[in-house]
Amino acid sequence: MQADRPKAYRPIPPERRRAALEAGLQAYERGDFFEAHELLEPAWMGTSDLAERALYQGLIKLAAGYVHAVRGNPIGMTRNLEGAREHLAASMALDPGWGDRAGIDLNELLLEVDVRLASVRSAVEHLATNSAAMLDLAEAAPRLR
Repeated sequence: MQADRPKAYRPIPPERRRAALEAGLQAYERGDFFEAHELLEPAWMGTSDLAERALYQGLIKLAAGYVHAVRGNPIGMTRNLEGAREHLAASMALDPGWGDRAGIDLNELLLEVDVRLASVRSAVEHLATNSAAMLDLAEAAPRLR
């Protein structure tokens, strides 16, 4: 996992981080992936707990992956899903309880991310010769809760 820059840390109280998480999850669940990304950033920047930061950063990258899917950018989607997987796995390794506290089954989410990664990687070949929208080729965004 890439080291966080010190300037990215802007502490906020736990209740505000939780509110940012809830707002981000709600935006994600309604398919507003860009908004989810934006809403989750304060939670990510607001904690010094590495497992919590990794969870939020993984969710941010997952949402960003689907921003790229909507825009038809398979490379951007792939890179962000790979980053999401890396951060979510790091959160689990550092503190397996963070996913549960957020109401997210990280084991299941990691499996779902793997399915989407396999799908989008095969879609890249298809897109090289056909003009089809990424969302037609990739499965729907994985459910968070």
